Amino acid sequence: MSAVPSSPPSDRRVLQLVRGQPTSDGAGVKLTRVIGQRALEMLDPFLMLDEFRSDQAGDYLAGFPNHPHRGFETVTYMLAGRMRHGDNQGNSGLLTPGSVQWMTAGRGIVHSEMPEQEDGLMWGFQLWVNLPAADKMTAPRYQDIAPERIPERTTASGAQVRVIAGRFEDAQGPVDAAATAPVYLDVALPAGCRQSLPIPAGHNAFVYVFEGEVAVGPEGAAQPVARGELAVLGRGGDITVTAGAQAARLILVAGRPLGEPVAKYGPFVMNTQDEIVAAIRDFQAGRF
Repeated sequence: MSAVPSSPPSDRRVLQLVRGQPTSDGAGVKLTRVIGQRALEMLDPFLMLDEFRSDQAGDYLAGFPNHPHRGFETVTYMLAGRMRHGDNQGNSGLLTPGSVQWMTAGRGIVHSEMPEQEDGLMWGFQLWVNLPAADKMTAPRYQDIAPERIPERTTASGAQVRVIAGRFEDAQGPVDAAATAPVYLDVALPAGCRQSLPIPAGHNAFVYVFEGEVAVGPEGAAQPVARGELAVLGRGGDITVTAGAQAARLILVAGRPLGEPVAKYGPFVMNTQDEIVAAIRDFQAGRF
């Protein structure tokens, strides 16, 4: 007897809407925290999502001076402005509009991110992605990705999709992050554009709208998501997004959940409190 084929996963729907909260970090940089706040503490494997956006130099000039990380990855995606990064291992690089830095902190790194401009718009995102226990003490590494390395596709419906991580149509994103097999798409939709976007069936996923308004979900069950709102997506397969009367832009981010205990203390993310204590001691002893 032949097996009955399983039905394909249904389109995902919105489970929760979260609005970012204003806060500050680093040496007083003003930003909006979307994941990592009371309404959404984390979405496995994602620990934090910040949007920074200001054309007032006083909001960002102090930057993020030297600070440690252990046990996870930080992802910076620049939309506008220039940010210089450096670390205690001699690495240095410049983030410019459209570029990405995917940093694996692993067993420990001391890192800084400082604006390389005195005026103008500074705009982008920082995402924190957890690492599984087996990889938390791996050697630190950077993936500095210039804008021209990020493939872009224009669909039949007119959507423009930049593929930072994962796959869209025939384009493979340049990021190598096997532990969580992430998807990270920057999607620009003309007014009225309807577009289906692929998500691996077992991944947790969210949509964050940063321009305009988008209806998220299948026809008849789509939910409006406004600029500055994050939509946590339910289980299923792909997601459908539809722009309203004006053009819109969003990021779609998805990752394989780890399902492991999480112990957090500031810039350290481990599995147990004992490992957090060890991270603090190692940092204080100069072992990063």
